[in-house]
Amino acid sequence: MLTRRNFLKGTGVLIAGTVANGPLILTRSVLGADTPSKKINIGMIGMGRQMMGANLKPFLVNPKTQVVAVCDVDSWRMENGKKAVEDYYGKQKESGTWKGCRAYGDFRELLANKDIDAVMISTPDHWHAVMAIMAAKAGKDVSCEKPLNLSIREGRLVADAMKKYGRIFRTDSEFRSGKAYHRVCELVRNGRIGKLHTIRTGCPIESFAGEAAPDMPVPKELDYDFWMGPAPKAPYTENRVHTPKNIKARPGWMRVRDYCDGMICNWGTHLNDIAQWGNRTDDTGPVEVEATGEFHKGVLWNVLKSFNAKFKYVNGVELFYTMSDPHVRFEGDKGWVQVAAKNMGLYASSGVSASSDEILKSEIGPNEEHLLLQGEKENFIDCVISRKRPLADAEVGHRTNSICHLAHISIQLGGKKLKWDPDKEVFDDEAANKLLSRSFYRGEWNPEKV
Repeated sequence: MLTRRNFLKGTGVLIAGTVANGPLILTRSVLGADTPSKKINIGMIGMGRQMMGANLKPFLVNPKTQVVAVCDVDSWRMENGKKAVEDYYGKQKESGTWKGCRAYGDFRELLANKDIDAVMISTPDHWHAVMAIMAAKAGKDVSCEKPLNLSIREGRLVADAMKKYGRIFRTDSEFRSGKAYHRVCELVRNGRIGKLHTIRTGCPIESFAGEAAPDMPVPKELDYDFWMGPAPKAPYTENRVHTPKNIKARPGWMRVRDYCDGMICNWGTHLNDIAQWGNRTDDTGPVEVEATGEFHKGVLWNVLKSFNAKFKYVNGVELFYTMSDPHVRFEGDKGWVQVAAKNMGLYASSGVSASSDEILKSEIGPNEEHLLLQGEKENFIDCVISRKRPLADAEVGHRTNSICHLAHISIQLGGKKLKWDPDKEVFDDEAANKLLSRSFYRGEWNPEKV
């Protein structure tokens, strides 16, 4: 295993060359619109449910990319991912086989591979910030699953690292690629509901069915200590991690606060991202928050089971965020428009409703504001080539996630109303400021130090 010191020594500028059984290696100097024949070499980190169900395929089928490596601390998942990649590319060959995918149990070894230009991070949330920052230092562009972090401080470190190292970063939330969400934001930003004054968002209600936490032997295929990584040491039990040798089951870690903040951040980063987009506040945030909620008091799972949050922006807009049904609604002095995510396809144009047919059927004229509508993976890939800012970069992802964390902090302080400075990213309250960072990081995995 690489040491941190040796790893950092090997993360310099990429050098052009070729990969055995693989595509041409890209360097930053040749990435651009004038090199359409070059492929971007992608490394996939975390081969679980989200990667295998949503994130891997778009990189396999895109003619601009080549998946050359997979990584997971669970060797069964790692090999399963490697096989999926090689099976897909093998079907494109006359021979019917392809063996060019490397497999890693340690993401640092993947990052040290000079053949790799960019990474897709699909790990549990507690790993996102550390991996993203280390990837930036290693010269890799990054697409990372939402939510980007477990604290506001982590999010700032990720956003700043991408700027410092000149990396392209895409927050992997697909809702900006949904036609319905795109539609409502264009209507709002082009004044169809008049002056915006209220936004309402909601995330799904969490399920705690099937909770159990007896100590169990660690499955032989899992490097459990590495899986815990930055988080506190804890005895292994299946519902703390994921179901062994099962890609489809929802993992238990999503309900344990050492690894995830639950629905308030998980789905909140989807719907509140649309709120930010429609409100033109992508690079800032609210100035006031007041939230109440109740945490599940189980033997293991301990995320929020209910909450209500209210935010105020400097432009006077108020945001009300609840645990209910997934939705986003914009209200103005001339009407309202909304999307209810329940019972509708993400990429469908249906699901939009409004206070009048005039708003609902309104066309956006050629001289009005048109927002980009593009798949999140395609947007990332195109920006890796062009070096332009993605639709939802690290700053956007951080600001969206900060909304969820602001509510979470107010709830932890008993529903206290807090003033927030979105420029300095500090509260007017000492106790609240202490919750801007997580204090539990183990060993070398503190994002402040990587």
